[in-house]
Amino acid sequence: MRIPRHVAIIPDGNRRWAVREGKKKEEGYRDGISPGLEAFRYLKELGVEELTYYGFTADNVKRPAGQRVAFTKACVKAVEVLSGEDAELLVVGNAESKVFPDELKPYVTRKKFGAGGMKVNFLVNYSPEWDLGYDRNRGSLGAFLHSEQISRIDLLIRWGGRRRLSGFLPLQTVYSDIYVLDAYWPDFSAEQIREALDWYDRQDVTLGG
Repeated sequence: MRIPRHVAIIPDGNRRWAVREGKKKEEGYRDGISPGLEAFRYLKELGVEELTYYGFTADNVKRPAGQRVAFTKACVKAVEVLSGEDAELLVVGNAESKVFPDELKPYVTRKKFGAGGMKVNFLVNYSPEWDLGYDRNRGSLGAFLHSEQISRIDLLIRWGGRRRLSGFLPLQTVYSDIYVLDAYWPDFSAEQIREALDWYDRQDVTLGG
């Protein structure tokens, strides 16, 4: 099987899962932490070199305060959990914003834990405008990319059934193969990733050539 070098995950459907389970919407985020760790371990065992998670966007913070607190705590906990693994962690997002969690500021430069190995990136309070240095007043782009340490993505897997990128790393995904699962993120199973990898293995990768 052809294994992608870099896999990205959009872990969507937490709120819809919570409603289905008779819970408050904000409770769904907590149940997305364990799937993230399981996905990391499974992909690392397969030899994937880099993994990027979509934590939350600059637009997500417009949600009700209870939900904002919940998904922020979930992102902090997820990074803390992964810091106990052999990984090299990096958090990418607007750390100058007041909604960026203080607990994650040490990770805006990559940190090696244990034996290191797989690079793991978290997008937290991320927006493509911030990433590209877009100045709304001047209508121009900046001269650098905030996410420059994140490499081109080979396979992007999105849970929750939405067929859109939601602003996810516009430059790194220009040639990504995108696999969408209708299952909600808290219903994660390693078999879902296996299905995505089987699908990816059948794709004709030309990179425009």
